Amino acid sequence: MQATDKKILTLDELSAKSKECRDSGKKVVLCHGTFDLLHAGHIRYLKSARNEGDVLFVTLTADEFVNKGPGRPVFSQDLRVENLGYLSFVDFVAVNNASTAVNVLSKVKPHAYVKGPDYKNMEDDITGNIHAEKKAVEAHGGKIVFTDDVTFSSTSLLNEHFGVFPTETKDYLHSFRQKYSHEDIIGMLQSLRNLNVLVIGDAIVDEYHYVEPLGQSSKGANLAVKFGSQEQFAGGVLAVANHIASFVKNVTIVTGLGKQNSHEEFIRSKLQKNVNSEFFFFEDAPTIVKRRYVDGDLLKLFEVYFYNDEPSSEYIDQDVCAWLEKNTAEFDVVIVPDFGNGFISTSMIKKICDHARFLAVNTQVNSGNRGYHSINRYPRADFVSLNGPELRMATHNRHDAYEKLATELAGEIGVDHFAVTLGSKGAILFDRDQNTVHKSPILSTKVLDRIGAGDAFLSLAGLCLGRGLKSEIALFIGSAAAALDVQVVCNRKPIIPVNLYKYINTLLKS
Repeated sequence: MQATDKKILTLDELSAKSKECRDSGKKVVLCHGTFDLLHAGHIRYLKSARNEGDVLFVTLTADEFVNKGPGRPVFSQDLRVENLGYLSFVDFVAVNNASTAVNVLSKVKPHAYVKGPDYKNMEDDITGNIHAEKKAVEAHGGKIVFTDDVTFSSTSLLNEHFGVFPTETKDYLHSFRQKYSHEDIIGMLQSLRNLNVLVIGDAIVDEYHYVEPLGQSSKGANLAVKFGSQEQFAGGVLAVANHIASFVKNVTIVTGLGKQNSHEEFIRSKLQKNVNSEFFFFEDAPTIVKRRYVDGDLLKLFEVYFYNDEPSSEYIDQDVCAWLEKNTAEFDVVIVPDFGNGFISTSMIKKICDHARFLAVNTQVNSGNRGYHSINRYPRADFVSLNGPELRMATHNRHDAYEKLATELAGEIGVDHFAVTLGSKGAILFDRDQNTVHKSPILSTKVLDRIGAGDAFLSLAGLCLGRGLKSEIALFIGSAAAALDVQVVCNRKPIIPVNLYKYINTLLKS
């Protein structure tokens, strides 16, 4: 067995080793971090920590809990723990399967918990974790210590030298950070806090049925699969509301559910605490369910819609329009993810357009509405976000550049800001006041699942523009939110501030 193997312990073994050391009168010191790229700053930090006691324990965050954005960590936990084990002044190393060190501190009970100088001003910690960790170490009689050595940024080194981003993205980020720091952008996001937001659209229950393809059926041309498991997600307007909820004071959703198979209990259980719901019930339609059969790589094999795309909605239409007439103007921002599945009527659109103070709209083209649904339904909006195919369908133009089509369509329907999301090619945002097209490359290094990325972009870019932030800021923030969302299976979890702040910090660190 190599010497490094003897150093690498489980968290329970580390806890037992700490007790053994403390019982023998040794002073235990703990350091914790990601250590994605072990560099000179880490070495100096760990050496300084070793001087605080007799035994140095180091824990690192497991891969699945490293929350620095797509593509991180660059190095796996096995490599990271091995690298730490080679350092002679590190006595023991363990991997922690949690996003903070609070559980480690409770188990190890170190005499000193050592952090780098970046954490000395605890109010600057965007995660808020340092406060919880300080409380945890002091609860067992220990203390938190801050080193004062020169620091280096792993994020900056990885961004610059390890090809985390393609050249186009690196150039874009370099140019962007000349104008805005991560503190600037996070401050702007925090300025959204007092917004009161209304979200209107179809409630969708997304289902993933995870299957293993077995090949072609022996008695036909169809594909046979072996069922594994299934999972439900709150999609459509519900996902948009959840993305928005953590960034603002209050969110209200207006949507339709079916009296048949309403899924109301499941939907309510998935909404964030500050989301208020105005549900209107169809007599002759179920709540929309979109069931996708996916393989182990999340490749969509087949999709089934459970819905009535033409429900008898006259009485619901009247009720919703009355509600919109009375309440819409009270909201700072109105966001309409219009999935074209039967809830939003022409008369509702008129009420929304007449009364919304700031209106952001997406008209999603899907298999159920292709050829019948486009942004042209809306006579007015302040911000429109479409993907490339949706824009081409709205303009009936297959060939001209997206910039030209967005500019022309924005003029036709009087839109101040018009975004086009282009998948792996990033996004553009036309600002009619400035007569300028801003461009952002893709900000993600890998894609797990594209479902919901457009909703994340609409949600955050719409909030920013509704707050009056500049177009290039809204485009950057919306693109960063989409980059985080493509790392999430369907709508399993929403974009939340701490995750977005950390990724913005990752993107803009120089």
